[in-house]
Amino acid sequence: MSSCLIGIAGPSCSGKSEVARRLGRILRAPILALDHYYRDLKHIPFEERVKTNFDAPEALDSELILAHALRLKEGHAVEQPTYDFAQHVRASGVERILPAPFVILEGLFALYWPELRRLLECKVYISASHDVCLARRIDRDVRERGRTEDSVRAQYEATVRPMCERYVEPTREYADIVLSGTDPVKQSVLAVLRRLR
Repeated sequence: MSSCLIGIAGPSCSGKSEVARRLGRILRAPILALDHYYRDLKHIPFEERVKTNFDAPEALDSELILAHALRLKEGHAVEQPTYDFAQHVRASGVERILPAPFVILEGLFALYWPELRRLLECKVYISASHDVCLARRIDRDVRERGRTEDSVRAQYEATVRPMCERYVEPTREYADIVLSGTDPVKQSVLAVLRRLR
């Protein structure tokens, strides 16, 4: 059994994860979260890790992402790494992702690599303004990732915004469907389901 791969891309905190979760529940589709494929930085001191640009494509293990996407498409299970966002290292555990009729790949760069795009049967881009994304990112990173508001704002201006404009926003042109990250999630999910039909 091969899987139909759905890619969901867009700026940080545009609403990708929420759309992916809701869509995943309806389609009973596992989610490959590309955020967990950051390269492991445990070989460098923590003070250096925090200076890493996590918003450029090379921060992710694209080779492993592509290998896992291909295995899932061919109907095989994969072991998705897990990432410790507070320490900027790969955690010891993995999450087993089983193949299914639909599999969702969600992350900033889901539409970035041409080799990955070729495996996707439905390409979704979720758009949102920097004001919306920054407010959501402050809320998420302070609550879930142990950051301070000042550090989130500084990182956003230093790397998140410029890298989004350079690498993420141009991938919108590859999307089969473009959604607004400020629309109700239910509306966005229905739009994707219509596209799949």
